[in-house]
Formats: sequence, C-alpha cells, structure tokens
Amino acid sequence: MSFSLRSAVLLCAALSATSVAPARAGPSDEPLLPVESASLPKIVVPDLLDVAGDPLLAEPGADDFQAVEPEAAAPEPAETPVVRSRGELAETVAELRSADPGSRELECLAVGIYFEAKSEPLAGQLAVGQVIANRANSGRRFPSTYCGVLFQRGQFSFVHGRSWPAVNRSGRQWQNAVAVAKIVDQDLHVSPVGEALFFHARYVSPRWRLKRVAAIGNHVFYR
Repeated sequence: MSFSLRSAVLLCAALSATSVAPARAGPSDEPLLPVESASLPKIVVPDLLDVAGDPLLAEPGADDFQAVEPEAAAPEPAETPVVRSRGELAETVAELRSADPGSRELECLAVGIYFEAKSEPLAGQLAVGQVIANRANSGRRFPSTYCGVLFQRGQFSFVHGRSWPAVNRSGRQWQNAVAVAKIVDQDLHVSPVGEALFFHARYVSPRWRLKRVAAIGNHVFYR
C-alpha cells in the first residue's frame, strides 16, 4: 500500500492547521458613533416665491407647482371725450344779436323781454323770457303761444289791447332782447328760475301764496 502511515500523519496535521474560526456576533472592539453626530447628506429645497417675494404653498393634492404669471398691466383709460360748452351767456348773445327776430312769435317774446327787463343783466332778461316760454308750454291756464301769453289780459302792464309802445330796433337793448329770445326759444342756456310761471319787481309785495324759486336782478320769481 503506497499510502504510508507517515503520509496520514502529515495530512491530519495540515487539516488541523487550516480550520476556520466562527463569525463573532457580539459587540465590536471599535467604538460606535452617536446618531446625533452622524453626517447625513443634506438635500437643498429651493423656496418658491411669488412676484411679491412671499413663499407660496401648493394647493392640497397638487402634483406640481405652477409658475406664477405676472399680472398683466392695466389698460390705460380711454381718453374722456371733450364736451364742448355752449359758452357764456354774453358770448351767445353777441353771436345771436340782431334787429330782426325772424318771426312774429319771436318778436312777441323779444318784446316781453325788452319791456320787462331791458335794463336788467342778461341773466335777468333770460329769466323773464323763460317765464314767458314756461307759460306757453305749461298746458295750463295760459295760452300756448308767446304772443298769446303776451296779450293775455291783465298780465303785462305795457300791453294795451293788441299793441305795445314803439321800440327802438336799432338800439343795443332791443338787439340783446332779440338774442335772448332766440336763446330761450332754442333752449341754449339754462336759467336758474327753472319752471317759474310768475315774477314781480322787488319793490312790490303782492303776498302771493306761491313757491319762490329765485331772485335775479330786480325781479323775484315763483312757481
């Protein structure tokens, strides 16, 4: 037998020298680091800011943040249309001044203005003319025309029957009265007397039970 006793002894010795030590499950000889001192990777999350610089929160359940669009600039207001004034009363009178009223009705209105208020300021003349026009348009106990109002019995002291005194038609006072009559007839200027139907001079006191609406120049107006 070629396998000798000496060989067997050598083989056993080799096997004893190469045996593997078991793994150790106990505490390690090296010290453990506390959790507080452990270095963890830091994840940087950028803030989402709106245009004013305040943090925005996503809506609950939203998957993604939506970019905040800048507010659109407010459109510039449209240019306000220019309303052209009819000008001052004196300017309109200067434009319409004439010796010829153009019609019998305007002549009656101008005559009433002339004899009742020719020495009054233009606003006072406009007010007297407005009363005559208001009577004609009232639909009440007054005639429906300027001439009818002028010739109504007992209303104007300068009227005698169906006539009035002579008028200097070349004078500025008459021409102003004609212009004011046209202004009243065309409603070119508003008079503060409104819908007044009566007036009297300041130096008389008729004790009317009417509503006083204005006092212009030498006259007091009522409705």
